[in-house]
Amino acid sequence: MKFEDRKYVILSIFVLIGVLYSFKLFYMQVVDDTWKLRAQQIAEKRREINPPRAVIFDRNGNKVVSNKTYYNLMMVEKNIDHLDTLGFAKLIGWTVQEVKDRFVAIIHGEGKYYNRHSGKTTSNYQTIRAYPFIKELTAEEMSRIAPHLENFKGFYEEVSSMRDYPYANGANILGYLSEVTQLEIDNDNFYKPGGRIGRSGIERYYESQFRGEKGIRYIVTSAMNNTVGAFEDGKYDTIAKQAPPIHLGLDVLLQAYGEKLLLNKKGCIVAIEPSTGEILTMASSPNYDPNLLVGNRKIRKNYPALLNNEDKPLFPRPLASEYMPGSTFKLIQSLIGMQEGVITKNSGFPCNHSIVGCHNHPSAQNISQAVQMSCNPYYYAVVRRIIEQGKKSSSFEDAEIGLNIWAKYMHSFGLGKRLETDITGLRSGVIPDSKYYDKWYGHHRWKFSTIRSISIGQGEVQLTPLQLANIAVIMANRGWYYMPHFVKSIGDNGPLNRFHVKHKTMVDPIHFSPVIEGMRSVVHELGGTARRARIDGVIVCGKTGTVENYIGKVKQPNHSVFIAFAPMNNPKISISVFIERAGGGGGDWAAPIASLMIEKYLNGEVKSIEKEKRILEAILPTSK
Repeated sequence: MKFEDRKYVILSIFVLIGVLYSFKLFYMQVVDDTWKLRAQQIAEKRREINPPRAVIFDRNGNKVVSNKTYYNLMMVEKNIDHLDTLGFAKLIGWTVQEVKDRFVAIIHGEGKYYNRHSGKTTSNYQTIRAYPFIKELTAEEMSRIAPHLENFKGFYEEVSSMRDYPYANGANILGYLSEVTQLEIDNDNFYKPGGRIGRSGIERYYESQFRGEKGIRYIVTSAMNNTVGAFEDGKYDTIAKQAPPIHLGLDVLLQAYGEKLLLNKKGCIVAIEPSTGEILTMASSPNYDPNLLVGNRKIRKNYPALLNNEDKPLFPRPLASEYMPGSTFKLIQSLIGMQEGVITKNSGFPCNHSIVGCHNHPSAQNISQAVQMSCNPYYYAVVRRIIEQGKKSSSFEDAEIGLNIWAKYMHSFGLGKRLETDITGLRSGVIPDSKYYDKWYGHHRWKFSTIRSISIGQGEVQLTPLQLANIAVIMANRGWYYMPHFVKSIGDNGPLNRFHVKHKTMVDPIHFSPVIEGMRSVVHELGGTARRARIDGVIVCGKTGTVENYIGKVKQPNHSVFIAFAPMNNPKISISVFIERAGGGGGDWAAPIASLMIEKYLNGEVKSIEKEKRILEAILPTSK
């Protein structure tokens, strides 16, 4: 045979071997399920250790979320030997049928695998794998079972942990955990069946920071699949690492006090530290105890009732409710008017009731008096000047330009857009611009007289209580704010970088002084609308709002609103209070609640006993 012929023979042999080898690999990996099963069996020798989730502390070092030890009763079917079903059922407090049904449910829960090449369908359930037979047993429950497990081979206890809330407060902030879905497992290999993930609140937002790092333990098993010991004496094992503690700006005792004041009322309280943007309190009412949603057993029992409750305790009112702000909005109208130069701090307008309704008071001679007396005709005149600046001869074109200027100012106050805080479920509120009204009335078919209700915080303007509290922050800081946020520090690293960014409004600081003087007068001077917000020894600057409330065309009791900051100089707390369907004005309910919160935070105690008693005993007739 010639050399050239031998060369081609040898090459043909190598090619044939390669083809056969590739075909065998394809058969093993795609067609033959036996090898897939074998790979899964090998993987079972690798045990993943889940760390406890990060512990959460409030601003004063109080532990608000911790981890409590629970147990799972595990089973490996291959190791079960002649199960005494009746005896086992008595041990765990079930019926025999419930035990049988549980075995079936575990098998069905694993689903099936369809091999599209072979056409075979096989169960994902494996007799050599461990499955939780009962989840989330307490230490007391497991103590009754564990001593007798030696009589039931194939069953053993596994230590687990779940969240525990020492304070039954802040559920709408903290959120809850629930079992991961298959889609979440497919998208992130950190999660395994039965694992838990943050489902709402900061548990959801900071999920990756809360979960820590898994550990790995490699084991050696016998031919009977019994654990013999650690592989290579644990040389390749890694330790599970719990995530560093999370420190909140929240004051949990203030949060608890706020929730107490809101009992028998619908509404919310948001308090923020002006100098940092840290949220001190975000109370929503009606509320619920976060311990009600710990673990699947409690979630199955309690979640449907909370979800179907007509008072919506799961609804985060401070974040997702959008309300007309009422007269609290006049603070910003004052600032925009001065910045645009259409008024000065000494501008006065008559309190003309024929233009718009108002309560009885003298005409305001300057901005401070207008804020103090909350004069509706005054702000009708101010906003008309902002919207109609004579930039165009057509009143329709002029209003379009003016409204867009006005809306741009509002956006600089964080209104009409979502505040980029560290929690989910926020809404943006509504700040109407020309495009908004064009959709309603058509292009150049509206002017100031069409939209005049926005001048007093009614009509189409909608704000969230968090945005209202942030307005109080901006007033306290004379024109700037840090984005409101809950997490003060992740370990020792501080908050997320974006919470260090200072946001400035389009209004110069010089224009804030007369408006703030008016806010002081609201609380401390005769004719002010919030005298119930006074605190001995503390200068409180505030603004009331009385928000008209309609269902269709039927007038309902007014909402009571108040925003404030204190002390006047070097402010420590800014706050908004919104009480739904309270009746009366902002000074009747929202203002005294805010003052009690401020007093509690600044002084550590409340000495306004009669004021506190009135609020705690109030069962507002319109609350449901």
